[in-house]
Amino acid sequence: MKFKLISISLIVMSVLTAFSFKDKEIPVEIIPQPNHLQVHKGDFKVAGAVFSYTPNELEARTILAINSFASQISLVTGQQNRVETDGSAKDKGFVFQVNSSLGKEEYTINIDSDKALIQASAFQGFFYAIQSLAQMLPVEYFAAEKNTKVDWLLPQVEIKDAPRFAYRGMMLDVSRHFYTVDQVKKVLDIMAMHKLNRFHWHLTEDQGWRIEIKRYPKLTEIGAYRDSSILGPWRGDKSRYDGKRYGGFYTQEQIKEVVAYAYDRGITIIPEIDLPGHMVAALASYPELGCTKGPYNVRVGWGIANEVLCPGKETTFDFIEGVLTEVMDLFPSKYIHVGGDECPKVEWAKCPDCQKRIKDLGIKSDEHHSKEAYLQNYVTARVQKFLNEHGRSLIGWDEILEGNLAEGATVMSWRGVKGGVEAAKRGFDVIMSPNTYMYFDYYQGKDYKKEPLAIGGFLPVERVYSYEPYDGIPDEAHKHILGVQANIWTEYIAKEKHLDYMYLPRIDALSSVQWCDRGTKDFARFKQSVHRMFQRYDALGYSYSKVIDGIYGLEGVSGGTN
Repeated sequence: MKFKLISISLIVMSVLTAFSFKDKEIPVEIIPQPNHLQVHKGDFKVAGAVFSYTPNELEARTILAINSFASQISLVTGQQNRVETDGSAKDKGFVFQVNSSLGKEEYTINIDSDKALIQASAFQGFFYAIQSLAQMLPVEYFAAEKNTKVDWLLPQVEIKDAPRFAYRGMMLDVSRHFYTVDQVKKVLDIMAMHKLNRFHWHLTEDQGWRIEIKRYPKLTEIGAYRDSSILGPWRGDKSRYDGKRYGGFYTQEQIKEVVAYAYDRGITIIPEIDLPGHMVAALASYPELGCTKGPYNVRVGWGIANEVLCPGKETTFDFIEGVLTEVMDLFPSKYIHVGGDECPKVEWAKCPDCQKRIKDLGIKSDEHHSKEAYLQNYVTARVQKFLNEHGRSLIGWDEILEGNLAEGATVMSWRGVKGGVEAAKRGFDVIMSPNTYMYFDYYQGKDYKKEPLAIGGFLPVERVYSYEPYDGIPDEAHKHILGVQANIWTEYIAKEKHLDYMYLPRIDALSSVQWCDRGTKDFARFKQSVHRMFQRYDALGYSYSKVIDGIYGLEGVSGGTN
């Protein structure tokens, strides 16, 4: 990386450079497209422009973002951008003003020949305004050295912008394949560039436990490592393995570092501790948490395991609460994700402890669900109560709808849109994350053999962009749709450049769905803007898919028939 990561999320480009734009209308290529944008002829000279703001009106992270933006412009233009904090320069240059009438994430930009006036009421609005300003600058803004051959200009524009949805998320699974702190920070930078504000961090799985829990040290001593990994696609009993020990985890200090890094970019991290299923790594560490004595081993294959936590034992809930207590100490997020998906009940049906719990609770089966299914509902409700008592709220995958879900839970709809529609109708808040539109581990091109290995499915950029979160939702239930999230499961994504490829440029389409009003979207315009974004990715050295142009493949990463 040529310059500090803190600047990356502030960096982007405009298409036309190297000649004067005097009396011309400069094209504006911003993703996500602002909801209200008017472009005028003429320009505003950036090099040497004064930056002005009143410090006592702004958060520390707002000042950090403004100063980083000013420093980067100074670096690449070769002219110092002086920062004034006494109000003496408020009629010229970059002027940042608080406007309390604007919403928390809303901002306005008004640029004429002498001044770029940026107004917002809070950090988020100022930060998103800087992203839009940066995307109107020449691509050389990415450079780490001055470039005097570029006309450092901004177009004269009027922008009034605010997001459509409050929750704009992306999930990264670091359990199937582990990504370092720096790699996670890069994901956060790209999210910030696209004005996303929720990072769902999938930290535990059958194939690896990735977060240090001090009261349960074996979770990382044993659970963070597996003996082998699959080579190529999953083929059941015929799958091939590399025989190499694999794993890693984040210390609590590293977790704090990433949380702080995200905070400075307006991103809240939502941790996921998946339970009661997908817990084989925990069972390998503490076998007494299972329905049998094991032995358990951290899974080397993909798929769904029958081995799950035993809710018949009170020690299981001691474990869950102990883990979640440390998780809450590390993550200030209102929401804690507890999974709740893909939990087979095979062992519960045979387990004396589980059957005793069912009897003691008076759980009965009915025409819809088994007794064991309602036992999982008991687990969800009990964990939700614990989180609520600590001022937090529960999110779970749409399986938590099965049974009598407790009031106040938030449902993440992943098995298509059906779960989200049902949840909203029943009065639950919903994050729409349907695999049919938002699973970025699916192939981007129809010719899978030419693409990097993926889990299957077909999800081109066009389909991501086409998603309408309110489809199927009654008007009166729209208020329950909090937002949209894309998910990246990493069974087949072991390398950083492969990871980049899977969400670039689909994140451009995602951000448009999350941010743009329904009438603002236009795919032809979006596709043109994506090509400008490609130049930004090239400058940053990121891998990305060009399937939108019919170009397949990724150098250094094997194709889908591997």
